[in-house]
Amino acid sequence: MATVLLVEDDVTLAETVKYNLEREGYTVLHAADGVVALEMARREHPDILVLDIMLPRLDGFSVCRMLRKESSVPVIMLTARQDEYDRIAGLEMGADDYLPKPFSMGELHARIRAILRRSDRTQGIDRDIMQLGVIKLDAGSRRIWRDNNEVQLSQKEFDLLACLMRNRGLALSRDVLLERVWGMDYVGDGRTVDVHIRWLREKIEADPSTPEYLQTVRGIGYRFDVPRN
Repeated sequence: MATVLLVEDDVTLAETVKYNLEREGYTVLHAADGVVALEMARREHPDILVLDIMLPRLDGFSVCRMLRKESSVPVIMLTARQDEYDRIAGLEMGADDYLPKPFSMGELHARIRAILRRSDRTQGIDRDIMQLGVIKLDAGSRRIWRDNNEVQLSQKEFDLLACLMRNRGLALSRDVLLERVWGMDYVGDGRTVDVHIRWLREKIEADPSTPEYLQTVRGIGYRFDVPRN
């Protein structure tokens, strides 16, 4: 089974989550603050992080942002507030999912399973290399280049870009993208797609404010186009 790095400073909650996940067969590592979490993530290479936002020394947003510069490990963020800001901020930092407190162990387990299933499927695909304009995608190694310069993407950013590139020229609705990239069991809305598209544009577009590749289709969703020279 997968290794989960649980980052939570509430000792009672951490012990409860650890106990229940271990009963499901996971190996669970625990960090009680953000600095230790970063060190453990770099050293232990877990399969997924369950990451609280409010942490001593280094908050969850900072941990997620720093990890995204060097790793595509999936991240589920925990927030004690129902504030939409926390959810959007977490997604903008590179989180794959979020879960508001209090939560049931059944829901946490279901979200971990869903993310790991999608990760297994994408990592098990055959070699598939696409070159569209200056963007090159290698699905087998899960790597992206722009103008021969490698671009670091999160797991969800990669899957979203791959989905759009494979359907070049087709307008895909937010609901379709949510289903194909996040899965039918994902609990969220179209703003999740919007956040990831904005982040992708910042990484692959020469000018994110006037995108050439990731086009908005008003009232529907998004389309991947190759600009004409």
